[in-house]
Amino acid sequence: MKKIILTLIALSLFAGPALAETKIAYVDLQKALNLSKAGVAAKNKIAEQVKKYETEFKIKQEDLQKLKTELEKQAVLLSDSAKAQKERDFQQNVKELQRFQKDVKEVLQQQDADATKQILNELFEILQKLGKDKGYSMVIEKNEGAVIYADESVDLTDELIKAFDAAQK
Repeated sequence: MKKIILTLIALSLFAGPALAETKIAYVDLQKALNLSKAGVAAKNKIAEQVKKYETEFKIKQEDLQKLKTELEKQAVLLSDSAKAQKERDFQQNVKELQRFQKDVKEVLQQQDADATKQILNELFEILQKLGKDKGYSMVIEKNEGAVIYADESVDLTDELIKAFDAAQK
């Protein structure tokens, strides 16, 4: 037990001067993603696609509703086999609409992930340069749960956004 305590004391004595030279900053990457010009543009592009797909989905949904209404009106006039065939056709159209909705969701999620990955890669490059140029020993991500307290003066997020936006021109 004494050896452990002596080891800890020795380490703290030697680590003291090294810690005094350590310069740490943090960055909020989520904020940088959301507020950078490229991040805003990516969000807007996906929002436009969502609107386009919503319009397309609504049209398909209305067509499906019309088909259902026709089926209900014709139900008494059709033979059992014709009615069964129309019902199968309707159910097939319902499945196609659900598949369309699922496919669109997957496409949009993939596009969002690709855009986020590309922007993050560029942010990391700029952040590494920014950290090196400013003499930081370490730059950590604010939202990863490791930062309990940090002085605003070591927040590089706004500088990162400015540098990233400038690099995009």
